Amino acid sequence: MREYLRAQRDAAIVSGLLFRTDEPGFRLEAPVARPGKVLAVGVNYKDHAEEAKIPLPERPIIFTKLPSCVIATGAPIHRPRVSTKLDFEGELCVVIGKHARHVAAADADGYVAGYMVGNDVSVRDWQFHSPTWVMGKSFDTHGPTGPWLVTRDEVPDPASLRLKTWVNGVLKQDASTGAMIFGVGALVEYVSQAFTLEPGDVIFTGTPAGVGSTRSPREWLKAGDVVRVEISGLGVLENRVVDEP
Repeated sequence: MREYLRAQRDAAIVSGLLFRTDEPGFRLEAPVARPGKVLAVGVNYKDHAEEAKIPLPERPIIFTKLPSCVIATGAPIHRPRVSTKLDFEGELCVVIGKHARHVAAADADGYVAGYMVGNDVSVRDWQFHSPTWVMGKSFDTHGPTGPWLVTRDEVPDPASLRLKTWVNGVLKQDASTGAMIFGVGALVEYVSQAFTLEPGDVIFTGTPAGVGSTRSPREWLKAGDVVRVEISGLGVLENRVVDEP
């Protein structure tokens, strides 16, 4: 899969598509439009655990986001009709490149197709309707990813990237992916002990401190807000919030 993705990227570069997104009628789609599985990790940065007053986990906290929540950069995030507690979470996303089962952390890199920027948009009150978090994490449009997939060979160390999130131009999150409690290898190892990861599966690896729900006063996203997430070497993911139609 990695070779296929690289060929597609190279073809896009040659044609100028990656650098001419201002062309009339042109838009980027989500790199993996409908993943088979969308997994996510809760409380995977120490500073986020501290701001949320949650004990550091002994093992990864894994939850799911439904694949139907995935959207591309530039697509609108819906502020739901049923809640005003809409929050942002800038994250590094991993895309699996081949079937992975019982993979050791040291070998996990060989099962990764590449990386992209993600925003684990969360509806906080619905998140805690049940212990699984699924309801508050899977609303339509609440899985922005992109702007494209950067293949594994171009990301020598996924633990040395800088992640920043802005809301309306104001910096809210700024952290190194090296601060994750459980790195990419550990996550692939842990998850693959339970079930097979398949090509195209996506893992949201967790968010650092700075989310709206832990601020005083709390800062909920509203219609018109623009959320911009940037990870060094991976590009910029930007989405505007609109009221759900």
